Amino acid sequence: MRRLLPAPIPALLALVLGAAVALAGCSDTPGGDGDRGGGKPGAEGTRKPRATEKPPATVRGIPTRTGTHKQKLDVGTFGHREYLLHVPPELTRTAWRDGRPREPLPLVLALHGGLATMGEMRSLTGYDAIADDEGFLVAYPDGFMTTWNAGDCCGAAKIGKIDDVGFLTRLIDTLTDAGLADPDRVFVAGFSNGAGMAYRMACERPGKVAGIGVVEGALVTECDPDRPVSAMIVHGTADRNVPFGGGGRRDINDGRPFPPVTEAVEFWRKVAGVPAPTRRLRGPGGDTACSATGKGRDGAAVAFCKIEGGTHHWPAGTSRMLWDFFAGHPRGR
Repeated sequence: MRRLLPAPIPALLALVLGAAVALAGCSDTPGGDGDRGGGKPGAEGTRKPRATEKPPATVRGIPTRTGTHKQKLDVGTFGHREYLLHVPPELTRTAWRDGRPREPLPLVLALHGGLATMGEMRSLTGYDAIADDEGFLVAYPDGFMTTWNAGDCCGAAKIGKIDDVGFLTRLIDTLTDAGLADPDRVFVAGFSNGAGMAYRMACERPGKVAGIGVVEGALVTECDPDRPVSAMIVHGTADRNVPFGGGGRRDINDGRPFPPVTEAVEFWRKVAGVPAPTRRLRGPGGDTACSATGKGRDGAAVAFCKIEGGTHHWPAGTSRMLWDFFAGHPRGR
């Protein structure tokens, strides 16, 4: 596994001075929306659990009370990584047994763009309110020095060869192993550099991710998943940072252009074994044309929203649209 801390820090600091230029295609624009108990055996030699019980304050150190909590995660190397975890009221309302919810909740990982933070992604997406309404967990992880290693992009995380796939995988495992999140309903939504990271998770950990939501991002990593992943791709035609038709510059030390958005759409529909998306979908508003495929292998589907004149930002209404797509596409259903 790759080290989570880069080699010489002085070299990285020098490179980060130019990160603002390299990450012009990855910057955010505001706007838009306890362990399982053992117990004593019963008279017949087996413990008969209660149907419902009061949830514990924490499960494996993870808070269960409603609200947003700042968490640290041991990643197996020097230091730690951080994330915000939003817990909806549904977690305490649902039935519990043996210190765990009887029905674990869906989980959405929301990945910020380059030169942004977990707190900014929380504000940008407004997922807390949607999660409270719909009953799902939201994790907002923090990138390394405000960036994600999405393959050929971006900045400090890529240059330092940060194992962000390992970090996000451990985050997913932490929440699913605790019984709080449903492993068949784990989704990753990302903006810009975070969108590229969502692609990379689908490419390298398709067994952990049921679906991804990509907003103004590009597929810039080698990709050969062994199973399909549902994908909703949202992109504006006037995005100059990650051009709709391809172009621009991938990173400070990589002058290759970004690939066209349509290549990613075609790639994921072929993996899912579905035809081109032709079924009309309701978009997030404005001059938007959204279409979707039917479900293919393992229930995977692809949706594509082309925003005429859309620039490099998170359009209003996108968070709700992505959640509606996720809710309809759990793994294998």
